[in-house]
Amino acid sequence: MVRLLANPLVLRGLLVLFAAGCSFVFVISVMRRLRRNIAVEADLDSVAAPTLEGLPVHLYNTVIQQLKQQKHELQVQTLAEQRRARTSENFSQTVLSNLPCGVLVFSPSGLAKQANPAAKEILGFGSLSGMSAEDIFREAAICSPASSVDSDGVSGSPSLLVEEVHAVLREGSKRRQLEADYSTPAGKEVRVAITISAIPAADGSLLGAACLINDRSEFEQIRRQEQLHGEISAEMALELRTSLTTIAGYAQHLAQNRNPDLSPQLAADIAEEAANLDRRIGGFLAQKRTPTEAGSRAASAGRTK
Repeated sequence: MVRLLANPLVLRGLLVLFAAGCSFVFVISVMRRLRRNIAVEADLDSVAAPTLEGLPVHLYNTVIQQLKQQKHELQVQTLAEQRRARTSENFSQTVLSNLPCGVLVFSPSGLAKQANPAAKEILGFGSLSGMSAEDIFREAAICSPASSVDSDGVSGSPSLLVEEVHAVLREGSKRRQLEADYSTPAGKEVRVAITISAIPAADGSLLGAACLINDRSEFEQIRRQEQLHGEISAEMALELRTSLTTIAGYAQHLAQNRNPDLSPQLAADIAEEAANLDRRIGGFLAQKRTPTEAGSRAASAGRTK
């Protein structure tokens, strides 16, 4: 072995072989390191690629979730508004149904859109929806002198109730108050007090006209009875004055009479005239009491309403 190592050729060969082995080991280590680096970069690329591709999908999912949440909130808000609208409508219907006066609403074309039970009862219809003003009021004539002037101070000439309704729809006047003699489909004569008002929209256009209707028949009857009793009272006053004058004349004649045979006759005439006067006063008071009690009942009924 020593001899082999002492040989220069063998030693040179061993050095060459050692250098070749070191070079081989170095190249192997470099290749392994390069392969490891390539594998790490490939892993990084494989991880990064799905993240970049998945980023828009994540954003889409987020946007979709937000849109779904907004849709849910809008649905909840819509349902709440619908509930409030139904509550308000029910409240309005309840108020209209319990009003003692009639409420009748016309569209701009003159067709009835809404009517409460009081309006149907006063006008004598079971249903008013879709009927025209001509079909409802027909030949109802205006009888109130104040009906020729509206709330704007504009004079008008309509003599029929339906003409007043069309005048309000045409001119858009604020309010017209009038009274009219109305005949129901059943033939019942009714004195009605009506206030016709235009219904403006927010943009100034006309939504229609509203009529507030009150039955004045009973009050008109009481007024006529009071007027009649006033005339009767005037006649009664004249008769009372005549009777008192007659009694005074008999009494004066009796006081100045010296004939004993005539005195009983004058006394009998005075008694008869006094009896007639008592009967007249009693009958007048009985007739006066009846309309007074009727008026009291009507006033009580009005206060109850």
